[in-house]
Amino acid sequence: MGGLALYHVLGVASCVALLYFTLGEVDLRHISLPSLSLPVSGDLVSSRAAAAVRAASFVERRGHQLFLDGEPFYPNGWNSYWLMDQAVESRSRDRVSRMFRAAAEMGLTVCRSWAFNDGAYNALQVSPGHFDERVFKALDRVLVEAGRHGVRLILSLANNLEAYGGKTQYVRWAWEEGVGLSASNDSFFFDPAIRDYFKVYLKTLLTRKNHLTGVEYRDDPTIMAWELMNEPRCTTDPSGDTLQRWIEEMAAYVKSIDKKHLLTVGTEGFYGPTSPQHKLEVNPGTWKDNNYGSDFIRNAKIPDIDFASIHLYPDTWLLKQHATVNEKLKFVKQWVASHIEDGDKELNKPVLCTEFGLSHRAKGYDPAHRDVFYKAIYDIVYRSAARGGAGAAAFVWQLAPEGMEEFHDDYSVVPSEHPSLHRLIKKQSCRLAKLRRGEGEETKRGLSACAAGSS
Repeated sequence: MGGLALYHVLGVASCVALLYFTLGEVDLRHISLPSLSLPVSGDLVSSRAAAAVRAASFVERRGHQLFLDGEPFYPNGWNSYWLMDQAVESRSRDRVSRMFRAAAEMGLTVCRSWAFNDGAYNALQVSPGHFDERVFKALDRVLVEAGRHGVRLILSLANNLEAYGGKTQYVRWAWEEGVGLSASNDSFFFDPAIRDYFKVYLKTLLTRKNHLTGVEYRDDPTIMAWELMNEPRCTTDPSGDTLQRWIEEMAAYVKSIDKKHLLTVGTEGFYGPTSPQHKLEVNPGTWKDNNYGSDFIRNAKIPDIDFASIHLYPDTWLLKQHATVNEKLKFVKQWVASHIEDGDKELNKPVLCTEFGLSHRAKGYDPAHRDVFYKAIYDIVYRSAARGGAGAAAFVWQLAPEGMEEFHDDYSVVPSEHPSLHRLIKKQSCRLAKLRRGEGEETKRGLSACAAGSS
């Protein structure tokens, strides 16, 4: 018996070591004995992790509010688009863990990130319908790591831009296979072959079984919502009809597979041809006439869309107007307030500002400007939340831990290097957390981060 016990001990130790080197940095206090009845692709599945996923609640929509565990849910969030990419290789996985730890310390509870990489380096989809299991396992790790830190995810499913493949890659694939109708990037929205490519990707992703938990993505409440596309535009049809048809078709397809998760479009918020004139006047600068094929209110009214999204980049959008700091600030307030009003009165759906930022390359930029602009956005969202309104959240673009300069853009923020912005983000998290009246883990976690004090 003594020798047999020793073999059991060595076996358990080997399992723990395997999990450690598979997942990267893991808090060993949270590792339980693996369930040998749930092997997936040769990897051992943590029964505790699987149980935690299955016990968690899904974020829901009730009218113009998000709900969690029967209480209104007003998260504070951020963007780190690179999580899956950095979870592929063991040498960079620590960046994912460090980002989630930093976010949790600031009370942030939802992260928006990419669940696509089409034909690029570390591609998830290497060609239509063919996927790299290494990269899928990386996304599995991101979900588990997010859950460990009490963070939910909004996962974007495609890119209007060329980064990480985007709609350009889908069009290229169709063209190379001789089935494409047009070389135009906008054929992504109307070419039947490309729409079929995208549906194959959607079904594969939504029904993916996480190799660490054994839970399919469509059943995992760590995912708060799916986003059809990052900043969809169809400039070849300014009427908006082509993009509208695509949204309707893909939203219905996602919901036919996954009825548990929320779904959003990913739009920037530009008012389109069906909007009244006073709304068109809210569009910024050269976007006044909106020739990009999007139509915020019309797009968001689609029944299968659960909440509306807007983005906000005043320095870029008002560049040609040579807007002053005060003019930009006025626009910021008007843009956010106008769309929250739409959520309250027109859509009866939550409105999330899923990207906002101020470029450090803007003419006359001062780091203090970010504090002023971001506070203005946070204040409008908080006032809406405090009265039970549609303004649900604002997600800063983008946060990163130290040592990720190669992923920085004009808007990147390393929280530890910007103390005033760190305090501002944490203050927003805390005051939103205090609006929750429930006694659930989400409330406790948020208040615990606040009790830790500002840094």
